[in-house]
Amino acid sequence: MDERNDPEFERARDSGEAFVYAFWHARLLPLAFTHRNEGIVVLVSRHRDGQLITRVIEHLGFRTARGSSTRGGEAGVREMLAAGGRGEPIAITPDGPRGPAEELKDGLVYVAERLGRRIVPIGTSAADSWAFRSWDRFRVPRPFARVSITHAAPLAPRLEGESDDDARVRVQAALVAVTREVRTRSGEGA
Repeated sequence: MDERNDPEFERARDSGEAFVYAFWHARLLPLAFTHRNEGIVVLVSRHRDGQLITRVIEHLGFRTARGSSTRGGEAGVREMLAAGGRGEPIAITPDGPRGPAEELKDGLVYVAERLGRRIVPIGTSAADSWAFRSWDRFRVPRPFARVSITHAAPLAPRLEGESDDDARVRVQAALVAVTREVRTRSGEGA
């Protein structure tokens, strides 16, 4: 495991700041291992595949809020806001549950702004992995693959005077950049 985090993220985390973690759906599996037993509340879809994901991640010490942009979204957002209001760490895959892959939807910025938390974009990559034939090409690192992870610098959900679209584009660009950085570092696609 090759984990290299932004120093600003590490300082803020070590001081006890609560975040909204954000990462692409296809690249979540390594984080289920590295963040196990931290009590992070993860937004998971109510679709059938979400039931399987829920069973797996709850076994690893995560909690779940059920809902997505296509089914039960308002309930899922309410659960995330309630968990965040209790001070619990939360995580969102902003391109799930059905995509388009690596295209940020509005919910992430909305939840982070409502909670008054910064967003931490996270990138994961493995040079050698299986890619499923799913909407996002979900990736599973092969045994003994070198996995790279980076927690980028925390971002304000919205800058002063920034529109919804501009905030979404800025946060998406940060997720794209951290993903590109870990892909280069791991040798994925090389």
